[in-house]
Amino acid sequence: MENAATGLTFRDATGADVDVLVALVESAYRGDDSRVGWTTEADILEGQRTDPEGVLEVIKAPDGKLLVVERDAAVVACCQLEHRGDHAYFGMFAVSPALQGGGLGKVVIAEAERQAREDWGVTEMRMTVISVRDDLIAWYERRGYRRTGRMTPFPYGEERFGIAQRDDLQFELLVKPLV
Repeated sequence: MENAATGLTFRDATGADVDVLVALVESAYRGDDSRVGWTTEADILEGQRTDPEGVLEVIKAPDGKLLVVERDAAVVACCQLEHRGDHAYFGMFAVSPALQGGGLGKVVIAEAERQAREDWGVTEMRMTVISVRDDLIAWYERRGYRRTGRMTPFPYGEERFGIAQRDDLQFELLVKPLV
């Protein structure tokens, strides 16, 4: 198997990246295209995962960035990093469905953690994951994240974040020390 880190470049997103990043995030989580990979949420959420306004908001955030990962000049992954005092928030993580399962996600999250630690001096990474996503949470646990049991409600009725197909969705806070 090809080394997942081979030929990767990491850079901060710009406004010119919005359309390709929206397409990447949508393909990783929604609709039939997402079923190629294992991160799909198509069975629990329909509608959109993000939109151009949401992506641009992350790109322009004063205390954060949207990290773009490219291979052979093609965008293959992305993630949001936001500086929040003593910790960083990790979000909007997407890997092209055709490349999932090959180790690329591990490389991307490790680079995000390194940048947050080195650039901002934070000691912890935090994220929220839909609590019924056991396979995804297990993947993060294998990367050193731990479940906290701290839940926040899913934004039911806000179609900008998707249309829930079940009534028990909530976000759980996962944390990892970056020391």
